[in-house]
This record gives sequence, C-alpha cells and structure tokens, in this order.
Amino acid sequence: MQKLLASVLFLLCFSFSTQAQQPEKLNASEIHQTVKKLNFLGSVLYLAAHPDDENTRLISYMSNHVKARTAYLSLTRGDGGQNLIGPELRELLGVIRTQELLAARRTDGGEQRFTRANDFGYSKHPDETLAIWNKNEVLSDVVLAIRQFKPDIIINRFDHRSPGTTHGHHTSSAMLSVEAFDLANDKNAYPEQVKQYGTWQPKREFFNTSWWFYGSEEKFEEADKTNLLNFDIGVYYPALGVSNNEIAALASSQHLCQGFGRLSQRGSQTEYIELIKGDLPKDKSNIFDGINTTWTRVKGGEQIETILKNVETNFNFENPAAHLDQLLQARQLILAIDSPQWKDQKIKEINKIIEACAGLYLEASANTPTASTGQIIDIDIEALNRSNATIKLDSYTISNNSINSNYGKLLKANDKQVLKEKITIANSLQPTGPYWLNQKGSLGMYKVEDKNLIGKPETPRAITIDFHLNINGFPFTVTKDLVYRYSKPDKGELYRPFEIIPEASAKINQKVIIFENDQQKEIPVTVQAGKDNLEGYITIAHPNGWSVFPEKQKIAIANKGQEQTFIFTIIPPKNQSEGLISPMVTIGDKTYTKELVEINYEHIPFQTVLLPSESKIVRLDIKKRGENIAYIEGAGDVVPESLKQIGYNVMILKPEDITPERLSAFDAVVVGIRAYNIVEALKFKQEILFDFVDKGGNMVVQYNTNRGIKVDKIAPFDLQLSRDRVTDENAEVTLLAPNHELLNFPNKITTKDFEGWTQERGLYFPDQWSSDFTPILSMHDKDETAKTGSLLIAKHGKGYYIYTGLSFFREFPVGVSGAYRLFANMLSIGKQDITNDNGIKN
Repeated sequence: MQKLLASVLFLLCFSFSTQAQQPEKLNASEIHQTVKKLNFLGSVLYLAAHPDDENTRLISYMSNHVKARTAYLSLTRGDGGQNLIGPELRELLGVIRTQELLAARRTDGGEQRFTRANDFGYSKHPDETLAIWNKNEVLSDVVLAIRQFKPDIIINRFDHRSPGTTHGHHTSSAMLSVEAFDLANDKNAYPEQVKQYGTWQPKREFFNTSWWFYGSEEKFEEADKTNLLNFDIGVYYPALGVSNNEIAALASSQHLCQGFGRLSQRGSQTEYIELIKGDLPKDKSNIFDGINTTWTRVKGGEQIETILKNVETNFNFENPAAHLDQLLQARQLILAIDSPQWKDQKIKEINKIIEACAGLYLEASANTPTASTGQIIDIDIEALNRSNATIKLDSYTISNNSINSNYGKLLKANDKQVLKEKITIANSLQPTGPYWLNQKGSLGMYKVEDKNLIGKPETPRAITIDFHLNINGFPFTVTKDLVYRYSKPDKGELYRPFEIIPEASAKINQKVIIFENDQQKEIPVTVQAGKDNLEGYITIAHPNGWSVFPEKQKIAIANKGQEQTFIFTIIPPKNQSEGLISPMVTIGDKTYTKELVEINYEHIPFQTVLLPSESKIVRLDIKKRGENIAYIEGAGDVVPESLKQIGYNVMILKPEDITPERLSAFDAVVVGIRAYNIVEALKFKQEILFDFVDKGGNMVVQYNTNRGIKVDKIAPFDLQLSRDRVTDENAEVTLLAPNHELLNFPNKITTKDFEGWTQERGLYFPDQWSSDFTPILSMHDKDETAKTGSLLIAKHGKGYYIYTGLSFFREFPVGVSGAYRLFANMLSIGKQDITNDNGIKN
C-alpha cells in the first residue's frame, strides 16, 4: 500500500522540513527562540475532537509569541473521515492523521496528545457520542492529560453549551473538558492516576469563539464582550522571517489527507477566547495575567533565571557554543529543583539547547529499514562535535542489547567519528506498530492494555542509543532512535524509522470478495518474508459451508523482503452466506495471521502497521443487467472495485475523456463521492452527461456536500442539497415506493437489505427537488423528522438519473449484501430487455 505524494508544502527559511523523517537541526535563531521558551514557565492545553479541529493560528501564537508550552489534545485520531490522497480508511486513516498532526505540531511548535476515543463517524448529538464512546474512560483520559501536562490554561475549540447544533464529537469534547477542569484536582477522581501524577487545578478555561458561533458578524459586533479576550495572531517574527499566520497555514497544510493544503496568510487578524471557568485576567491583553511564568515560580529558580536570562539577552548568534558553560550550570540547578513538573520538562528543553549549541550530530543508522526478532543487523554510529567545546564520548548504550561500549575519546572539533556495531534483535521485542491497534477495540473506543501508553501520540521506538558524553566537565546524555538513512538519485538523502517486523506476514488484497453466484473463485494470497530462508506452510481458515483447495501449501522464500503468491480456490455454498477467511502462516512452532501494511507519503514518516489478515467472503443472491460502467472519480472510494466484484466491466473515465462518443459504449455512468466538490472540469461536462441519460443511459450520482459545488446544475432537474443526514446505521428504513422498478428489478429489495450497514445510513441528502423525481426511501435519526431525499430517481428522456446520499462508499468495503443488491438495481433500471444471466432476453 505504498504511495508517494508530490510535495505541495511551502519552502521557508524557518526550518519546517518537508522531509518529515529528517533529524532536527536548529540554526542560531531557532536556538535563541528555544532559550526564550526555556525562560517561560507557563502552559496551554488546546482541546478538540479531531485532527484538523485545532486552531493552528492560536497554537502557534501561544507557542511562538507567548512562548508557553502548548499542546493539542485531540480526543480522536480521525479514523471516521475520508482520505483525499490515497486508499487508506478507518484504522489506517487514523495512522495517517496521527502523523499529520505530529507534522503540524513540528511546524507550529506545539505538542500532541490523544485519548482512546475512536472516531466512529458523524454524530448529531453528544448523547449519541457519549453512548458510543465510553464516557467514563474518555473523561478519565482527559483528566489524565491535564494531570500529566499540568496546563495553567485550557482552551476549548468548541462550545459546551450548544448540544445538538454541531457535530456531537465537537460538543462532547468541550463538555468533557469542562467536567475534567474540576475533576483533575479531585483526589477521589480516578485515584490510580493520582498516585502517579498527583492532582492539578488549571487556572482558567476558555472557549475559542468567533463571530461564526454568533450567527453573523453583525451579531458578534453587538455581543457583550466582557468575558472575551482577543489577540492579534497575525504578529510577525523578524528573527524567523515569517508571520504567525504563515506558520499556522503551513501547520494546517500538513492535513493533506483532508485536503487542507492552503495558501499562507499574512497581516493582522484577531482571535477571540471567552472565559468559561476560573478568573478573568485583569490585563485582558495577557492570558497569563496573575500567573507567575518566571523561574521564580519554583523554589530555587532565582539563580536559574539569572543565568538563563543572561544567555537570552546576550545570545551569541555567531557562536552559540559560547554559552555552553552557562547552560550546563543552569542544567545542574534544574536537576536539583523540587518540582517534577518543571524539572522534567525544562531538562528536555535545555538538553535540546545544549546539543544544538555544541553543534553535536549524533546518529545511529541501521543497514536495513526492517528486521525481525533474532536477526543480526549492522549499525553505523556517527558522533560529531562541530564546536570548540571539550566534548568526550565516554560510552554509548544500545537498548534491548547487551552492548555498553566504553569509548572514552575526545570528539575533536569537526572530526567525525564513525563506529560500527552488530546487534541481535531481541526475541522480547514486539513488531513496530501503533499501540492503539494492538488489540481489537469497539466501535467507539480503542483498547490499550498498557496504561502508560494512554495519551501518547505514537508507540515509543523499541531500539534507542544513549550517547554518554562529558561536555566541558559536565556529564550529559543524548538519546537517539535507531533510524535507516539512505539516498535516492531523484530525492537525495532520506530517512525512515527503523521498524521491527514479524518473520512472516500474509495478505489477501481483496478485503471483500463477492460471489455473485455459486461459482468458485481463485484467490491469490501473498506471503512476505521478514527474514532470509523462510520455510513453512500456509493454510486458509474459512467458515463452515465454504470449501478451500488445496488445504495446505509449502512456503519457501530465499530472501527477506521477497514475496511468494499462492492461489487458493474458494468454493461458495449454494445459498446466500457470508463469513471471514484468514491466511495462517506456520513457521516452525509459530503461526502468523497478520498483514503488514506500509504507508509511505513524503509529508509524514514511513509507517508500518500490522492488522489482522482477513477478508470477508459474501455469497450473494444478486442479479444485474448491463455490463459496462463508466466511473468518474471524486474524493476516493472503492466503489469501482466493488462493482467489478459483482461482474461489471468498470472503466475510470477522466473529465477530458467524457465525450458523447466515449459514453456511447456504456450502459451507465457513476459519479464518485464529492466529485462535484473537487473536480472543477465537470462543470463543462454536465450537459454531455445529461444527454447520455436522455439517449437511454443511466447516471448515478453519489453524495456531494452542499458547499463548494463546482457545477451549475448537479441534475437535469431542480435539486437542492442540504446537510440532512442519518447517522444511525440501524435507523428504520421505510420503502416509500415499494412497487417502483428500482426496488423490484432485477432484485427484490426489502427492509432486510438495510441490515448490517455500518457507520451511517447516508449524508447530505437533498431536501428540495422537482416533481420529476420520485423519492424511494424514508429514514430518520431518533427524535427527528423523516428524511426522504436519500435516494431520488427521475426519468430523463430514455434513461434515468439517480441521486443518492446513501453511504455505499462505506458499505461496499465491508461487504453489506443489501447495498450491492440495491446498487445493482440502480444500474439495471430500464434494462429489462437486456439479456439476463441465462442468455435469455426478458
């Protein structure tokens, strides 16, 4: 599952590297900015529900202008959304969005945190959200984040007082934050946390409001602003050569899978926050007014402040190493303070500054990007002192190995030392992967057995190298993750994390395999070797009533990384049935049942993910008419592949290929999800498509959002989209036109066909349409009026135009039988005279 994404990010002098894997290298201006942050003892926690909810302008302002330690707590990882850059959805999309958030924080200077809440898709009300999430567990995670991070100030992106007016996840995030504000200081709330982290009471809590929440700019101008603070977040940073808004735009542009790449902004801009808990600052221009943010906040901090303020004021931009003795002295004093909160954080900050001032370059690179347990790998260790400081490398320690090398040599100025080691990957090490996917969770929650991992953005790396140094007489340790460094002729130097993988993995490319009749299918299964000389055998676990031939096949793969493909014949039962098949690879006394997924985009680090290797098999009772389908791609889905599974010939048609001559070869045209939102060229093709329908073709248009439509008309008749949606996937469906051909030919559609749907019924239904349309279905969420715009059909000339907001793009990937049967009817309507499956014309 590899894709390379062409870089669309901006190149700025400020060190926002588009190569996410590159090690951080601070220049003098950046070191000075970090010293300023070192001298500010205040913290801000920004809180919302999803990746892309965060206000990067305000996070950047708090981090880079105020100099506060700033973090974004996203309750979810965004698994329920869509992917505009590739095929990854659900868990894999959550992995991408996690890394995009980390890329955004590397850009705007913030930190990133999460809870165990799973983004299960759109929710209309907090009651629904908190019923699907485990409210107590998510609340405990929010309390944990506050107790760990210890923010002076919390800023919520959303309003806790407006349930039912926006996404239920959004309101829930604010409601949980408001509740956690007080619980974090209650020793009886989640006492197991108190033992480890203590209690904490934030000073203030705000809602990041704007005119939008008031309904209009006019209403906002008239509103009482007594409890509001405002900031000009368009401030310019001369030392960095960019404005706050430019940094924020670049941070926001990391959310590429959501289509958030955007132009940078400059100039003055006002941001508002409304006090909802705590005391209002007397100086409304200073969010930290009344909070001590100097080193005098901690006992013994006066001497530290004296030293570090001198470094900040008299910073030597030409030779930052001139400050090493002062920084090392301050570090010793920080180690002695009796405040775990600030000691731990400020030691991390000052270590980073010392390393940068000394011009230290320390790296450990493996000779391979991956290895399995028991494998021996070579490591190149590079140590370089690019200053005139007296730096000695006493020793280095490689984690999870017995290597503790006593080097004991001076690192002469600009004299690179390259050391070589061999290590064996310990059998105790687990394969690399997102910790929240190690165990099967629920619809609304991830399951995390190791409580110490809760809240962390990613799994800590298994192999690290500790460089034990002595700088100007002071002991100093730097820890680096093991990496893989390589080059490509068209890319130059590249980095990727070193990954531990299983010795064998297996995959079936098709995650849903549809049998439209009782004919057998040959299914390829691919085994990948994680080590050389892989030998064993593979079998297929399958449900009762299905047969697999052969029962077992031998595996023999000579080289690590190579693959061997096996063909198994799957024989379905005579009647409708469904279940799961899973390849089982046996190597010695171990059996492997997981698939190794690789995610490779340039804007985030390379990711490997292990998921259960299983595919759903569905024996359908389905009939269809017509054969040739043209598909116009939109925001990305698997509908074309799904239609191929039930026997259609599907051709992807680009806008420039939409001509009357090309369309004449097809029985139907299907327009992908959100195509009219993102494919501007379609505005010039609509009349050609409508003419295709007029001459007897069928046109099926899947959902579009009601904002940002690129075409003048989405249908040959009046049709108005709305935000109507039905999020309850089990909502009752009423057949409004039970005798309509669409529900009867060639498959008889009943309410049973709407069982087993996932995530939602549909979204962005039309709410107004001309009398030419016939509404087919009615459905609604709890306590709402009926929504009848989910499936509309109109006769246009000799053909049919169909608009549907039903979420086929979610149902097909999980093999919902009824969704396939209904879609087949949509493509078949009006085709009764086409030869049927037995070669007989109806």
